[in-house]
Amino acid sequence: MNYQDTTIDSISKALLDVRSRTLALVEGLTREELMGKILPTVNPLKWEIAHAAYFHEIWVLRHLGGQIVVNEKADELFDSINIQHEDRWDLPLPSLENTFEYMSRVLQHELELLRNIELDNHAKYFYLLALFHEDMHNEAFLYTRQTLSYPKPNFIDRVKLHRLKISAAENKNEDISIPGGSFMLGAERNDDFVFDNEKWENEVNVAPFKIAKYAVSNEQYLEFVEAGGYEKEQYWSEEAWQWCKKENLQHPVYWKKDTNAKWLVRIFDKWISLVPRHAVIHVSWYEAQAFCKWSNRRLPTEAEWEFSAACDPGVINNNQYQKDIYPGGNNINHIHANLDCTNLGTVDVAANAESDSAFGCRQMFGNVWEWTASAFEPYPGFSPDWYSEYSRPLFGQTKVLRGGAWPTRSRMLRNTLRNYYGPNRNDVFAGFRTCSIN
Repeated sequence: MNYQDTTIDSISKALLDVRSRTLALVEGLTREELMGKILPTVNPLKWEIAHAAYFHEIWVLRHLGGQIVVNEKADELFDSINIQHEDRWDLPLPSLENTFEYMSRVLQHELELLRNIELDNHAKYFYLLALFHEDMHNEAFLYTRQTLSYPKPNFIDRVKLHRLKISAAENKNEDISIPGGSFMLGAERNDDFVFDNEKWENEVNVAPFKIAKYAVSNEQYLEFVEAGGYEKEQYWSEEAWQWCKKENLQHPVYWKKDTNAKWLVRIFDKWISLVPRHAVIHVSWYEAQAFCKWSNRRLPTEAEWEFSAACDPGVINNNQYQKDIYPGGNNINHIHANLDCTNLGTVDVAANAESDSAFGCRQMFGNVWEWTASAFEPYPGFSPDWYSEYSRPLFGQTKVLRGGAWPTRSRMLRNTLRNYYGPNRNDVFAGFRTCSIN
């Protein structure tokens, strides 16, 4: 399904699918691994899978369905708003077997309600909110496994990996000239589902600019590393430089050299050779900005990114560029992107020519989330939705990313979707593309 496909059958299948993925992402982990280290960037997985189910209980069963509490202790154990992050390792969590039982009961009640409720827009909103929330946690489960050096999830061995062909003529990362103009940034009011931070579309005028066809590759970023980019303060803001020194970084967090001075990258618990043409990933906004300073480039603004991904140069009405839902079209089934874990990690930045936006930018969906220059701020007229803590607490504190990454579920993506992380986060599936400053 995708966010436009909201029949009872499609939502039921999606709920079963996301729960299956959640369980697969903790399959085979030991008791110790399910709790993990206390870190500010991850949760104990044993807690987090139950929290994902709890979110369904709160918003679908209790709020939408008016049903009784499935687990009377759930509020004390799984409420992320009222339970401090560092306290989640010390909670009297139920056994894994009882946790799975709780998750199953929530799902069964949810599916039963779906068969008996009027599936109007109000109901669809809460079902999709809970579904996409769990999709996002699935991505978090994966970066938690990466952060803690856990083995790759077993389910990935059961996924049919895509083998991609790239023409040698497409190796060069060239700039694409974007003419600029007026368009509506954000979500339309008739969209079936949007998060509150996408509301609502507002007219923006974008000056002409040039943006890279591809995201920055490992080989491009390696030039920065080997030029001493992590050792030269002039490429970093004062705040970023202090962060870089505190983290003792001399290269991306999951890179290292072997005894033969060959560059390796860690994928879950395995070190493999760095693939030059793959998109660089697990770099922070600070690192992206430092690379841009070194290369005399810049990050695109959020508006420039959406303009490049969504607007169609051949469709202008009332002096405004019209937007597609996805890069290059309005049918997600025609978007050949590295999403949904169909590859274990990144792919060549020139792969998936079918994914080009109307302007010709490649892979603006999938592979890596792309940092933008923009701070995460509300659009004009913003008002929080029912889940008021989703966006508002992070305004002004985080940076905007766009486009999804290799583990992102395609069903929740569209050109207006906004992601947001602190500028120091190099654990998430983030990379970037650049713009000319001329």
